[in-house]
Amino acid sequence: MKATDISRPDYFHKVVDCQWACPAHTPVPEYIRLIADKRYSDAYMINWKSNVFPGVLGRTCDRPCEPACRRGRVEEEPVAICRLKRVAADNKGDVVERMPQPAAALNGKKVACIGAGPASLTVARDLAPLGYEVHVFDGDKRAGGMIRSQIPRFRLPEEVIDEEVGFITRLGPVMHLEKWVDSLKDLMAEDYDAIFVGSGAPQGRDLDLPGRKEADANIHIGIQWLANVSFEHTNKIGRRVIVLGGGNTAMDCCRTARRLGGDDVKVIVRSGYEEMKASPWEKEDAVAEDIPILNYLVPKAFLHENGKLTGMVFEKVKAEYDDKGRRKLVPTGEPDETFECDDVLVAVGQENAFPWIERDCGLEFGKWDMPVVDEDTMQSSIPNVFFGGDAAFGPKNIIWAVAHGHAAAVSIDMFLSGEDVSQRPPPGVTITSQKMGIHEWSYDNDIANDVRYAVPHADKAARLKDIKMEAELGFDQELGFKEAQRCLNCDVQTVFNDKTCIECDACVDICPMDCITFTENGPEPELRQRLKQPATNPEQDIYVSPPLEETGRIMAKDEDVCLHCGLCAERCPTGAWDMQKYIIDIAQAGSCGRAG
Repeated sequence: MKATDISRPDYFHKVVDCQWACPAHTPVPEYIRLIADKRYSDAYMINWKSNVFPGVLGRTCDRPCEPACRRGRVEEEPVAICRLKRVAADNKGDVVERMPQPAAALNGKKVACIGAGPASLTVARDLAPLGYEVHVFDGDKRAGGMIRSQIPRFRLPEEVIDEEVGFITRLGPVMHLEKWVDSLKDLMAEDYDAIFVGSGAPQGRDLDLPGRKEADANIHIGIQWLANVSFEHTNKIGRRVIVLGGGNTAMDCCRTARRLGGDDVKVIVRSGYEEMKASPWEKEDAVAEDIPILNYLVPKAFLHENGKLTGMVFEKVKAEYDDKGRRKLVPTGEPDETFECDDVLVAVGQENAFPWIERDCGLEFGKWDMPVVDEDTMQSSIPNVFFGGDAAFGPKNIIWAVAHGHAAAVSIDMFLSGEDVSQRPPPGVTITSQKMGIHEWSYDNDIANDVRYAVPHADKAARLKDIKMEAELGFDQELGFKEAQRCLNCDVQTVFNDKTCIECDACVDICPMDCITFTENGPEPELRQRLKQPATNPEQDIYVSPPLEETGRIMAKDEDVCLHCGLCAERCPTGAWDMQKYIIDIAQAGSCGRAG
C-alpha cells in the first residue's frame, strides 16, 4: 500500500465518523468538549454555524451521526449526540451579539427563496450577511415550513422555533408571508438574479381503496392533518383511530391522536417492525404511550355505513426473500382482519407537487417528475435556479435540508460572482498538537465507562392531556456532562512520524484495541488480514506509514477501532506518536469571490 497522505482534508475528516456522517458536517467532538466544560454558548455557536437550528435539531434530528459514532463499536450504544446538541441550546446565554449582523450595504444582487422552511432559511442566513437582497416567499403566516407545520408541539415547542427562525429573519431577508408563488415563469420574469426552490414535499400520498370516497369525512392525509393541528384548525379526533404507515410522520400522527381524544389508537403497517422507516426512538416513544404497532397487514378497504367510516379490512401477509435477498410480501392465506375505527390517518409517504412550475419554462424534469438537480451544486438545468430540501430529491429530513441550503448558497454566491459553481471551495483545516508536557494533554483523554444515559420524560398521564407539553425533558447539566464524557474525542488524531520511530513496539503493547501493527507492506486486502487484529471494515482506511529506516517495515493502524485514547503517544519514548486536534471547517457562502 502507498503511504497515507494525511494532508488530504478528507482523510482525518472520515475518521471523525460522526462529523463525516452529518450532512451539515457539524464538528461534533468539538462542541461536546465545550458542553463538558460548561461553555454552552460556545457549543451552541459551533452548532449554529453548521446546522443552523441547534434547538430544533436537538429535539427532532434523524441523527445520522449516531449510528456512525465509534462508541457504538466498542459497546452497545453510541453517544447521545442529538440530545447533547439540545443541552447546548437549552443552557446557552444570550447569543444574539455573537450572530452575524445585517449587511451594512447591499451588493445589488437579488435572490428569491420559495418556501420558508429549513432549506430556504439556511440560504437566507448564509447570503443576507454578504449583502444579498434575499426575498423569502411562503403561503403560511409564519416562517419555519415543515418545522412549524408537521412536527407536533409536544416534540418541538413553538418558542424554540420562534427563536431560531428569528435569528435568521433579524439578518434582514424580506419576508413575503401568506404569499404563494404560483408561477415560476412569472418569478423568473422579475428582477431576481437567482432563485432558490425550497418548497418541500407538501403532498401526502393517498390510498385509492374501496370506500375511500364514501368515508372521506373521517379519512385524513397525515401531513395535512398535522398541519391543521399545529395551526389549531383541528383540536379533536374520534376515540378509535387507525394510523396507516410506518414512518416518522405516522409516529407523530398516532401520538398526536392520543392527545386529541383517541384512547384506542393503533398503527398498522404492511412491513415488519424492524423494517419500518420510523426512527427506533420514535417507535419506542409511541409504544411507551400505549400505542400498539401491528405489522404485516395490507389495507384492502374502508368500511362505512351511510357515509360514516366504521372500520378497515386488512389482508395478512408475510415476507419472503429471493436468492438475492429481495423482499416480497405474499398473502398468508389466513382470513382478512377487520378493525373498527372512527378516524383513519393516512401517513404512507409524501411526494413533491410542482403545479406552479410550467413545463415549458426551460426546467428539465426527470424520474418521478422531479426536477433534474446536480447533487453537489444544487443547480437545475436553468443556471440561475437552484433547489434544496425535499423539493430537490424527495422527502428526507431537516439536517439534509440545511446541508442543501448551505451548498446552494455557496453556488449562488459563486454563480453571481462569475465563478464556475462546479469548482467547490475547499474546506479549512486546522491541525494542532494537544501536547502540553511529556504526558500531559490539553483535553481529557480518560474514557468514561458509563453506558448511555436515558433522557427523562414528563409524566405520561400529564403529557397525554396537554398537546403542548414537551414529552422529552432533555438532559440537565449534570446528565449532559456525564453523557459528554462518553465521547471518545475522535477528532484528536493519532499522528505518526516515521522519522523518529525506533520500532520498540511500546505503542503496540499498550494499545487496548490491538489496532497498531508493524509489518511488511503488501496489497491492501492481504495486509488487512495480517494486522494484529484484522481490519474488516473496508469503508474506513488503514493508516499506513512510509517504510521505516531500520527495517523497511511499515506501521499500519486500523482507523476503524482506534479509541483515540492517546496511550500510544503517552508510551512512545521518542515522540513518534502525537495527538493532534483536527478541525475541518466546511466552506460556506462567502469563501469565494463575491458579487459586489
